[in-house]
Amino acid sequence: MSSQLKLTDITKKFEANTVNEKVALDHLNLTVEPGQFVTVLGSNGSGKSTMFNVILGSLFPDEGKVYLGDKDITKLKDYKRALNIGCLYQNPLRGTAPNLTIEENLALAYTRKASPSFFALNKKDSAYFREVLSTLGMGLEDRMKTKIGLLSGGQRQRVAIGRAIVRNPAVFLMDEPLSNLDAKLRNQMRAEIIKLRQRINTTFVYVTHDQTEAMTLGDRIVIMRDGFIQQIGTPQEVFNHPANLFVAGFIGTPQMNFFDAKLDKDADGYYVELDGARVHLPEEKQQALRANNVEPQDITLGIRPEHIMLCSDDAAAHIS
Repeated sequence: MSSQLKLTDITKKFEANTVNEKVALDHLNLTVEPGQFVTVLGSNGSGKSTMFNVILGSLFPDEGKVYLGDKDITKLKDYKRALNIGCLYQNPLRGTAPNLTIEENLALAYTRKASPSFFALNKKDSAYFREVLSTLGMGLEDRMKTKIGLLSGGQRQRVAIGRAIVRNPAVFLMDEPLSNLDAKLRNQMRAEIIKLRQRINTTFVYVTHDQTEAMTLGDRIVIMRDGFIQQIGTPQEVFNHPANLFVAGFIGTPQMNFFDAKLDKDADGYYVELDGARVHLPEEKQQALRANNVEPQDITLGIRPEHIMLCSDDAAAHIS
């Protein structure tokens, strides 16, 4: 059963040197509703991995609270959170035992016991493990006696997913799980994760620096920079309506083009003037500007490459 995940006013600092502190997260607030798939996108140093570890319980925040459903788990240690939070790491071998079989690794995650007798699984458990593996492809359900160390990278990643979901977690965390795979396998695994999301009822938080992953996987995207959330929105919202210049330049490949321009208005409404050319804005933007009574001013005009067309000299320009 999926649960709401909520972070309120999370601040986390690290000692950068003997004098200064680095603020990795600065009063961060985020709510992930039950069953949502949220991707957290940012470059190195943006704070996304720190947020991941605060949710996981590997780090405790200096300020703020972490809630899973209606329970405050801020001070709950990571091994206790593991009962309700599944995790998939960048390295598929992390958290697994390469010298044990697929079945034994799933048993470790499922029973959370390491006694000599825990491998004595009953038929019901084995059948359940086969069912979990069958949802992950590559015929792993027929290789349950194979040791993890003998598997390919893609197979190991699927077993790692199996370990994470075998306990039916309320929240499933993923920390750049595809970054170590080649391009072809990465595309295959991305498709598998989409299918997995459709099969299991849980809440997903997926941390990545890859825009393609963020835009194709997430219901919502959280864009981070320097410990702050810059924007939260659907892939279409962050692409078409970026909240600031950073998001506008960060989202999109190739990047958005920026120009120094002037916003003005005449009898026909608002227009943008650039190098002597006047371009009237579409009605949607006209309404927004009128509603906020925006005055003429110097602006930064952003135009995405895919919105630029080569026309004849006498053709009128427009902004979509």
